[in-house]
Amino acid sequence: QVQLVESGGGLVQAGGSLRLSCVASGNVFSIAAMGWYRQAPGKQREIVAFITGGASTKYANSVKGRFTISRDNAGNTVYLQMNSLKPEDTSVYYCYANRGGNIYWGQGTQVTVSS
Repeated sequence: QVQLVESGGGLVQAGGSLRLSCVASGNVFSIAAMGWYRQAPGKQREIVAFITGGASTKYANSVKGRFTISRDNAGNTVYLQMNSLKPEDTSVYYCYANRGGNIYWGQGTQVTVSS
Protein backbone atom coordinates (compact mmCIF):
# COMPACT_ATOMS: atom_id res chain seq x y z
CA GLN A 1 0.00 0.00 0.00
CA VAL A 2 0.99 3.59 -0.65
CA GLN A 3 -0.37 6.50 1.34
CA LEU A 4 -0.41 9.98 -0.15
CA VAL A 5 -0.86 13.22 1.77
CA GLU A 6 -1.32 16.51 -0.08
CA SER A 7 -0.85 20.02 1.23
CA GLY A 8 -0.58 23.55 -0.07
CA GLY A 9 -4.04 24.30 -1.39
CA GLY A 10 -5.90 27.47 -0.54
CA LEU A 11 -7.49 30.66 -1.80
CA VAL A 12 -5.56 32.94 -4.12
CA GLN A 13 -6.37 35.82 -6.45
CA ALA A 14 -6.14 35.42 -10.19
CA GLY A 15 -2.56 35.83 -11.33
CA GLY A 16 -1.22 34.49 -8.05
CA SER A 17 0.74 31.35 -7.25
CA LEU A 18 0.43 28.27 -5.10
CA ARG A 19 2.65 25.26 -4.53
CA LEU A 20 1.13 21.88 -3.84
CA SER A 21 3.07 19.08 -2.19
CA CYS A 22 2.34 15.37 -2.00
CA VAL A 23 4.26 13.02 0.26
CA ALA A 24 4.16 9.29 -0.34
CA SER A 25 4.68 6.78 2.45
CA GLY A 26 4.32 3.07 2.95
CA ASN A 27 5.49 0.78 0.18
CA VAL A 28 7.09 3.50 -1.97
CA PHE A 29 9.67 1.27 -3.61
CA SER A 30 9.27 1.22 -7.36
CA ILE A 31 6.73 3.99 -7.68
CA ALA A 32 6.89 4.55 -11.42
CA ALA A 33 5.12 7.87 -11.76
CA MET A 34 3.43 10.48 -9.64
CA GLY A 35 1.23 13.32 -10.66
CA TRP A 36 -1.83 15.43 -10.19
CA TYR A 37 -5.41 15.32 -11.34
CA ARG A 38 -8.09 17.88 -10.61
CA GLN A 39 -11.84 17.84 -10.46
CA ALA A 40 -14.12 20.86 -10.50
CA PRO A 41 -17.76 20.64 -9.35
CA GLY A 42 -19.92 18.95 -11.98
CA LYS A 43 -16.94 18.04 -14.12
CA GLN A 44 -14.91 14.90 -14.71
CA ARG A 45 -11.54 14.42 -13.11
CA GLU A 46 -8.80 15.52 -15.50
CA ILE A 47 -5.05 15.02 -15.60
CA VAL A 48 -2.99 18.10 -14.80
CA ALA A 49 0.58 16.82 -14.92
CA PHE A 50 2.70 13.80 -14.15
CA ILE A 51 6.37 12.97 -13.73
CA THR A 52 8.01 9.58 -14.21
CA GLY A 53 10.84 7.98 -12.29
CA GLY A 54 13.15 9.14 -15.06
CA ALA A 55 11.92 12.71 -14.55
CA SER A 56 10.00 12.91 -17.80
CA THR A 57 7.06 15.25 -17.46
CA LYS A 58 3.81 15.84 -19.25
CA TYR A 59 1.23 18.58 -18.82
CA ALA A 60 -2.34 19.25 -19.81
CA ASN A 61 -2.50 21.88 -22.53
CA SER A 62 -4.49 24.14 -20.23
CA VAL A 63 -1.61 24.45 -17.74
CA LYS A 64 1.47 24.34 -19.99
CA GLY A 65 3.78 27.24 -19.32
CA ARG A 66 2.09 28.05 -16.02
CA PHE A 67 2.48 24.90 -13.90
CA THR A 68 5.66 22.97 -13.14
CA ILE A 69 5.80 19.48 -11.67
CA SER A 70 8.88 18.22 -9.87
CA ARG A 71 9.93 15.35 -7.65
CA ASP A 72 12.49 15.15 -4.86
CA ASN A 73 15.60 13.00 -5.19
CA ALA A 74 14.17 10.23 -3.06
CA GLY A 75 11.16 10.11 -5.35
CA ASN A 76 8.70 10.18 -2.49
CA THR A 77 7.51 13.75 -2.76
CA VAL A 78 6.03 15.48 -5.76
CA TYR A 79 5.38 19.18 -6.10
CA LEU A 80 3.16 21.23 -8.34
CA GLN A 81 4.17 24.87 -8.69
CA MET A 82 1.20 26.77 -10.05
CA ASN A 83 1.77 30.28 -11.40
CA SER A 84 -0.48 32.75 -13.19
CA LEU A 85 -3.51 31.05 -11.72
CA LYS A 86 -6.87 31.58 -13.35
CA PRO A 87 -10.40 31.21 -11.95
CA GLU A 88 -10.85 28.15 -14.18
CA ASP A 89 -8.05 26.44 -12.23
CA THR A 90 -10.40 26.25 -9.25
CA SER A 91 -10.73 22.56 -8.40
CA VAL A 92 -9.92 19.89 -5.89
CA TYR A 93 -6.43 18.69 -6.77
CA TYR A 94 -5.62 15.01 -6.22
CA CYS A 95 -2.18 13.52 -6.06
CA TYR A 96 -1.70 10.03 -7.44
CA ALA A 97 1.05 7.44 -7.58
CA ASN A 98 1.42 4.57 -10.01
CA ARG A 99 3.15 1.56 -8.54
CA GLY A 100 3.16 -1.65 -10.47
CA GLY A 101 0.05 -0.63 -12.35
CA ASN A 102 -1.86 0.09 -9.15
CA ILE A 103 -3.05 3.66 -8.74
CA TYR A 104 -3.10 5.26 -5.31
CA TRP A 105 -4.84 8.54 -4.52
CA GLY A 106 -4.49 11.27 -1.97
CA GLN A 107 -7.46 12.82 -0.23
CA GLY A 108 -7.41 15.97 -2.34
CA THR A 109 -6.69 19.60 -1.61
CA GLN A 110 -8.91 22.52 -2.59
CA VAL A 111 -7.54 25.27 -4.79
CA THR A 112 -9.77 28.32 -5.24
CA VAL A 113 -8.81 31.17 -7.53
CA SER A 114 -10.84 34.35 -7.21
CA SER A 115 -11.26 36.80 -10.06
